[in-house]
Amino acid sequence: MHSHRKLQPPSVVNIEDLRRLAKRRLPQVIWDYLEGGAEDEVTLRRNRAAFDRYHLLPRMVTGKGSRDLSITLFGQRLAAPFMIGPTGLNGIYVPDADLMLARAAAAAGVAFSLSAGSNNDIEAVARASAGPKFFQLYPWGGREVATRLLARAHTAGYCALMVTVDSLIPGNRERDVRNRFAHALHFSPRIVWDAATHPRWVVSTWFARGMPRFENLAEFLPPGSDAYALAAYTRAQRNPFYSWEDVAWLRSQWAGPLVVKGILTADDTRLAASHGADAVVVSNHGGRSLDGLPATLDMLPSVAAAAGGMPVLVDSGFRRGSDIVKALALGARGVLLGRAPLYGVAAAGEAGASRALEILLQETDRVMGLLGVDSVDALGHQHVGLQPA
Repeated sequence: MHSHRKLQPPSVVNIEDLRRLAKRRLPQVIWDYLEGGAEDEVTLRRNRAAFDRYHLLPRMVTGKGSRDLSITLFGQRLAAPFMIGPTGLNGIYVPDADLMLARAAAAAGVAFSLSAGSNNDIEAVARASAGPKFFQLYPWGGREVATRLLARAHTAGYCALMVTVDSLIPGNRERDVRNRFAHALHFSPRIVWDAATHPRWVVSTWFARGMPRFENLAEFLPPGSDAYALAAYTRAQRNPFYSWEDVAWLRSQWAGPLVVKGILTADDTRLAASHGADAVVVSNHGGRSLDGLPATLDMLPSVAAAAGGMPVLVDSGFRRGSDIVKALALGARGVLLGRAPLYGVAAAGEAGASRALEILLQETDRVMGLLGVDSVDALGHQHVGLQPA
């Protein structure tokens, strides 16, 4: 299913339709990696439940018949108030998924964030897409690894650096533990049978490429290191001692905008700003790191109030244009999309990723029109409220 025509209504009208198609195509072990969260998945559910607790408040007969959905971020004009956020190991859904996502973002006029844990490397993604690109860094391997990755990202033309600080210790994703999935497949009779009952994935992904490698990290291991060696390297390179002084060091090494991803409190927002951040992302890692955290939408207003004009982005759980508009009204400059475009690429490759962005653009435009606003900047707290308890 790779024809864009087949992804139009009535077959695919929302992100949930893409989610169902992705679930049908992927083996259970791969689906669990995409869909799952940490431990009891309380944070995962809270992220979605929060959107239901906030209602929208329209103003009627405003005469605002057309809308401008664009935003300016770090001096760049983007066509919509959302972007594709950084996600790793995307090649497990379809080969070259990172390239597909980057091209879909560029075609839609939105930014793309490449994860350090991508399966297409920094340079390949830069060649594939002329759109605005961020590079996301995990604090792996100490400063020597960071120095090399930052140099490559700068040379390749990435316009901003995003450092993720909320997964310095790996989350306990019990679905993956049961599947023995640790950024690599470990085969068992159940896993083999699972794969065999999903022939489209087997033919298009596993037979085509096999286990995808973390290509950005290949230079730090001996030549020819396979996907399993690289996966083991990522697990061994976590740095639980990472500190705000390390963030300040990153600021000294990177000339462009620096974004700190994984912030949930006003205090950490102020610390990020004082150590050189140009923006923060309110994030709980999509519920995949620490279970029991609050929904990002609930924490967004206090972070935005503490930011002092610094751009605040937000992620985790966004599936609808109305979700995006609620976040904008609560103080976000923009939204990072994680699973939503992954459902698209897992369902139908680049056409699926493009369809996900198209759906969210259309929904966001419609919601803004029904609210009676003609621009993202016109949205504010007057357009959103909490449902009575």
